[in-house]
Amino acid sequence: MLSRLLFQLHRDLGREAVRKSMVLLKNGNDPQKPFLPLNRNCQKILVAGSHADNLGYQCGGWTITWYGLSGRITVGTTILEAINKAVGDEVEVIYEENPSAEFLSGQNFSYAVVAIGEAPYAEFTGDNLELNIPFNGTNIACSIADKIPTLTIIISGRPLVIEPRLLEKTESLIAAWLPGSEGDGVADVLFGDYEFEGRLPVTWFKDVGQLPLNHGQEPYDPLFPFGFGLTCGK
Repeated sequence: MLSRLLFQLHRDLGREAVRKSMVLLKNGNDPQKPFLPLNRNCQKILVAGSHADNLGYQCGGWTITWYGLSGRITVGTTILEAINKAVGDEVEVIYEENPSAEFLSGQNFSYAVVAIGEAPYAEFTGDNLELNIPFNGTNIACSIADKIPTLTIIISGRPLVIEPRLLEKTESLIAAWLPGSEGDGVADVLFGDYEFEGRLPVTWFKDVGQLPLNHGQEPYDPLFPFGFGLTCGK
């Protein structure tokens, strides 16, 4: 009994850490019409992307194994599962990792949540000179955002290159870092149960040609500066 209680306490603490660390980078193309929080009682939601239903990708490296793994590697909740739990009973949630144009046409989605990012890594296996979003993530998010109002969630342990077209097309953009086993913490903030509190602990560069780029150096022209973070009200 005690072990079960402690297990749940640890999960609750992890969930709190997730919702407090997520950073809201963009909230609507019109400052007067914020996209978040999401409507939990809409008609139909599309959930997509390589990281929407992959617990191992949420956890990253140094989890269960040295490099980390893909899939259901431990007890936990994926972002897709968390969204399903958070929305109203009458809401239809449809998951398609990489939806085609034919799939998107005629579906009448209220909005889309697209989770993209990196695969788990550790030490030198994570060395990357380009830092682009893998798994065709940028193209997937942009193709969906062309047709449906879209929230894009980046799952990564470090800043990645956010192409201008992605920043322009997506209605809202979140850096969720590595939320681990607690996808519920993501949903807590998406649907407005909690406000965004996270601020960038690093400078988010525009492209790798700017690196190294640190707060206080000149010239300093980042995509998002050190300490940046929006709330749903701003």
